[in-house]
Amino acid sequence: MQRTQSVVLTRLARVNPIVVLLATVAVTLVGLLAPGIVGGAVLLALAAGLVWLLRLTWPVQPAATRLFRLLMLVLLVTVALVKIL
Repeated sequence: MQRTQSVVLTRLARVNPIVVLLATVAVTLVGLLAPGIVGGAVLLALAAGLVWLLRLTWPVQPAATRLFRLLMLVLLVTVALVKIL
């Protein structure tokens, strides 16, 4: 393993993409259906994980993908803040 590779990313790369998708949908639904601050906190935690992944994959993504991911992240944080407030 190279010095720049992360153990977490190596493990994440081995996970079935369908499992990741279903887990993300489940966490999003919990965040949307949970009341008030609890739901907002779940959505903000999901957004934090997405920011981490976005930061790591930024250099290898095309511009259109970067823009789409940023828009989805802004939407997720906006929904989380609306739930909290």
